[in-house]
Amino acid sequence: MCASQTPTTAEELRGAGLRVTAARVALLETVREGDHLDVEGIAAGVRDRVGHISLQAVYEAVHALTKAGLVRRIEPAGSPARFEGRVGDNHHHLVCRNCGAVKDVDCAVGHPPCLDPVDDAGYLIDEADVTFWGLCPRCRRQAD
Repeated sequence: MCASQTPTTAEELRGAGLRVTAARVALLETVREGDHLDVEGIAAGVRDRVGHISLQAVYEAVHALTKAGLVRRIEPAGSPARFEGRVGDNHHHLVCRNCGAVKDVDCAVGHPPCLDPVDDAGYLIDEADVTFWGLCPRCRRQAD
């Protein structure tokens, strides 16, 4: 009996119907290893891995990867869009009001939607996007 193997990044890209390039592999790995990176942070990580990449190429790639479901785009109010590799589960985010740090937090209910509106107005609700705001531990220490 064969043990199942985790697919390579290139296999995941192919499986999503995307062309495999060194830049896309580096970008997906950068997002997955990063911590809710913005486009500038992703570009820096890709450049560390493969050399030059334009910001336009990063924007195009994260759009394709988001559309394919390989990365998730989040947009905390007042912040640039950020991207994460944690997809396919029902989790939310903690955002620091002071420094903008973002951390994942599992949903207390565990299945979507974790919140139901009082009146769904006829919508079929399949997801609730929850953002918790406050001060991160570092900013709390600095405030004391």
